Amino acid sequence: MMFTAQVSSTVLLAASAVSAGTVLWDGRFNDYASSADLDKWSFSNPVGEYQYYIHGKGETAEYVNLSADFKNPGDSASKQGVKISLTDTAFWNGDAMRRTELIPQTKAAINKGKVYYHFSMKRSETNAPSVNREHQIAFFESHFTEMKAGWISGAQGDSDPALRWFADSKSQWDTPWEAGVWHNVAYEIDFDASTVGFWHSTGSDALKQTVAPVKASTSSNGADWHLGVLELARSGFTDANEDIFFSGVYIESGDLTTAIGSGSAAGSADTPPPAAKPVASSSAVIAPAPTTLATSTKAPSTTSAPSATSTKAPSTTLATSIEAPSTSVAAQPTLSATTTAARPTATRKCRKRKARTVQQVAA
Repeated sequence: MMFTAQVSSTVLLAASAVSAGTVLWDGRFNDYASSADLDKWSFSNPVGEYQYYIHGKGETAEYVNLSADFKNPGDSASKQGVKISLTDTAFWNGDAMRRTELIPQTKAAINKGKVYYHFSMKRSETNAPSVNREHQIAFFESHFTEMKAGWISGAQGDSDPALRWFADSKSQWDTPWEAGVWHNVAYEIDFDASTVGFWHSTGSDALKQTVAPVKASTSSNGADWHLGVLELARSGFTDANEDIFFSGVYIESGDLTTAIGSGSAAGSADTPPPAAKPVASSSAVIAPAPTTLATSTKAPSTTSAPSATSTKAPSTTLATSIEAPSTSVAAQPTLSATTTAARPTATRKCRKRKARTVQQVAA
């Protein structure tokens, strides 16, 4: 009897570890034959798990590629991962910055209550992101939380090798960003309490809370979380091909799933998506690094989470428009004629402000 009780207890604990929460949206690319499937999506035909409109003018395979080789080996729930690339054509909608980004296509409540945004990310030695330019990664339109890498405006020196987590425009955690190391992340976002926490691990290790929830102006319309990278231009540094790899992307509610490779889609609360609206606001995207760049007090490990450090600095702003191209907006049946007609003027003004601000940052 005692043996039976022990076995039952073990089974229950194992089941609990496999999937603690309810998957609201599953972005693990398991249903994509290749990145060409992203081209099936449009504002008038919102199919698949992702909106795909923030990219350069090249073919999809120039910016997004899928492969089993691109996933975290410890993530058994993902069939493949994604390589997001910046190339010499990765300029979207006339912007001076390079960007390749995917946005969840769902009408699930991913912007309500307490939810967890999961993803794993790494870089390789080949096509490594520049340490001389700021990269905004896995960010929201209002930038209340995001990952960042590379030199940030206002920092001393010309480079920064750190990978950082930002919340409320402040660096809350950082570690040296070494090639080949998978960093597993969960944003703990409480939209009601306006707080964000940070969970982290490396390799196949279970997530641990690295930074307790901090206050932030949590804001999302449910279609403005950007999986991918935006790189700010910087005078004196030429463009080079850059790659960032992502794996295990999903959003859940309820209890946090800490095991890597769990979060089964069997509990998904998603429903068929409605016609999507483009993100059309502008926001502050730069928060300068501290006067002295912070580095981890411990060397990063491929098997355990690095220690947390907190680095705060005053923020500056650079306006960036995330408005969809006018041809896509015209296809939106939900936009009024007044809104559509006013859009070109607003876009021109926004671009002028961006051009002036980018020049100031470059100076």
